[in-house]
Amino acid sequence: VQLQASGGGLVQAGGSLRLSCAASGLSRYVMGWFCQAPGKEREFVAAVSWSGGTAYYADSVKGRFTISRDTAKNTVTLQMNSLKPEDTAVYYCAAKLGYGGSWSALSGYDYWGQGTQVTVSS
Repeated sequence: VQLQASGGGLVQAGGSLRLSCAASGLSRYVMGWFCQAPGKEREFVAAVSWSGGTAYYADSVKGRFTISRDTAKNTVTLQMNSLKPEDTAVYYCAAKLGYGGSWSALSGYDYWGQGTQVTVSS
């Protein structure tokens, strides 16, 4: 099983970035994105079902971020718009086997990708 995250970078406040996570060795899983800012705990950003029909977002990103997936390519995308300096963090994708339990809890995820840095300048 491998999760490969990409797409981070440096952007000015108000700008956009698109993160992608490519999964291999997995099928029918929930994919989530989490972020961890310096000195803070890793926290939930968004999650999407295998079909893409159900998605959840942290209150802090609702209306600005959109999570989607391409099941044929086994990839999940996090479109981040109207970025704020407080969005600066390392972003991680994670896969959760099965739909039970909380989709926002770190402990519910079985596999993690490496992080990708997102920096939003003011």
